[in-house]
Amino acid sequence: MDEENRHAETFSERDEEEDPGSPVKARCWEQREAEPGEPRCVICGRYGQYICDETDDDVCSLECKNSVLQKHQSECKKPGPIVHAIKVPVEDECTYVRDGQSSLPWWEPEEIIKTMNNDQVESLRREIEVHVEGEDIPPPILDFANCKFDPKLNENLEVAGYDIPTPVQMQTLPAALKGRNILVSADTGSGKTASFLIPIVTRCVMIRIHKLSEQTKPLAIVLAPTRELCAQIEEQAKALGKGLPFKTALIVGGDAMPRQIYRIKQGIELIIATPGRLVDLLSKIDFDLGDVCMLVLDEVDCMLQQGFREQVMQIIQALSQPQIMMFSATIPRDIEKLSSTILKNPLLISAGKPSIPNAAVKQTVIWVETKNKKQKLFDILSSNHHFQPPAVVFVNSRIGADLLSDAIKHTTGLKVASIHGEKTMLERRQILKSFLTGELLVVVATGVLGRGVDLLKVSQVIVFDMPNSLQEYIHQVGRASRLGTPGSAIVFINNEDKAIFKDFIALLKAAKAPIPRELASSPYSHSSYALVYKQQNQRKRKHRPRG
Repeated sequence: MDEENRHAETFSERDEEEDPGSPVKARCWEQREAEPGEPRCVICGRYGQYICDETDDDVCSLECKNSVLQKHQSECKKPGPIVHAIKVPVEDECTYVRDGQSSLPWWEPEEIIKTMNNDQVESLRREIEVHVEGEDIPPPILDFANCKFDPKLNENLEVAGYDIPTPVQMQTLPAALKGRNILVSADTGSGKTASFLIPIVTRCVMIRIHKLSEQTKPLAIVLAPTRELCAQIEEQAKALGKGLPFKTALIVGGDAMPRQIYRIKQGIELIIATPGRLVDLLSKIDFDLGDVCMLVLDEVDCMLQQGFREQVMQIIQALSQPQIMMFSATIPRDIEKLSSTILKNPLLISAGKPSIPNAAVKQTVIWVETKNKKQKLFDILSSNHHFQPPAVVFVNSRIGADLLSDAIKHTTGLKVASIHGEKTMLERRQILKSFLTGELLVVVATGVLGRGVDLLKVSQVIVFDMPNSLQEYIHQVGRASRLGTPGSAIVFINNEDKAIFKDFIALLKAAKAPIPRELASSPYSHSSYALVYKQQNQRKRKHRPRG
């Protein structure tokens, strides 16, 4: 009797009754997905067609059964479970991360970079519009070849279309490869994602080649605020790590957790996750994060706001002093101040003018009353001159996204869909795929697409509902340009947005964009109104009941 048949006989006869002629599935991927109400495999989450005779667990195949048995045997041998406690820090606690702890001792740039004098370095930074603050700042690189990457990584960069480094990459790559803690602000579409993925791939590959860590332990974590952004980061990571000892795990809501757990336990180098899902996973299973040497917070201004802050801090506290890299197109002063309590001796890198929308995006602000906004949108989408598909229309509510999508479809006949947080992960992936392949001409979205997502072919954004913060506006408008390609943003505004008039006018002036007459002459645009409005809000907040 061969090994597979011998193991097959140890399963329960439950499946024999359903389909007596069906052989036991040998591999996890041979099993179908579970239907609602059906048992799920404890390892991968697929249809739990069999019962493991020794543990009474639902499993989908011989492969997953063996995983269950190995886990059961190892737990029996342990004197007790190892729990990696996740500590919630006190609000004002300093969480210093030791700078350079995870640097690559074997990485040095080419001699041409090391021999540049201070004047040459400063001249180069001025030319590429990069500003750096901190101690012991490494000089920027001129070309990817200056970094002496693995030949396969160089090949992957070329295939992915990375010909020369962007300004932010020129300064960030040497800093990251030196193991420095960094806070980076740069225009949307300026190449920030590759700025952290390239060092992650480089370090992880070196660690695996030199066998400096157990093969099953993850080495790096990237946290991002949305599932779409996490999925996009993983796609780029896979492209850069192709053919190298570099595997990834996507840990986000909407996908089966058992499958995610199984993926991690098979041995991966990089975890890409939303904070809530990763904290949830860490609270349910025991796996060792002790070798994680790099942590990235993408869209850090969003990640360190109250909604995510506690979860992010829990994850940081669960790690053993990794190198931390923070990125965003907008980093307000309060976020910069908070980051200083997390990072020790960081480098602050800014490229371009990240506090205003990407200069490659032409902003057209239109004063239009709320009752007329739909018709104005229909007119734009029906115009061969003004409509530049594919386009993203941003709104403030999920219901609004669905209703406006239906109205556009009915009135203009365009292929359109809505995307927001209430749709399943599968639905959102299918919509994005249809949009990026040209099947859909318009997507009506909430802010879920405003953060970091690289919409490659999009050159037009329509801000139907002005967001409550200018930071979100900058991110939304930035979707219309990637790596400096020209784009356009059409923005609707009226007195309902009066709270941001003063700052919005200042932003438009800085970007040298036209200002509508109604906006410029509005009494809400003056400093006196802004001060009164702020005082009113403070009084309302003071008297608001706490629950």
